[in-house]
Amino acid sequence: MVRLLLWVILIAAAVYFFKRMGKRPAPRKSSPQPESAAAPMVRCEQCGVHLPRDRALSQQQQWYCSQAHLEQGPGSRDR
Repeated sequence: MVRLLLWVILIAAAVYFFKRMGKRPAPRKSSPQPESAAAPMVRCEQCGVHLPRDRALSQQQQWYCSQAHLEQGPGSRDR
């Protein structure tokens, strides 16, 4: 009876270790764009939202997130 119990424990341990070895962590996926190629961010002068510079609208070195904010001009500076 002790031998049978020993074999059951040994087989269960082997199955546990084989399953654990099969679950290797997935390799980390590298980002499609390197960090150096990330678009620079600018802040909307009206609402303060940050957005990529290539999507922002500019007027006299000031950046805006939409045409409506461009027309409204700079917002208050107490943010």
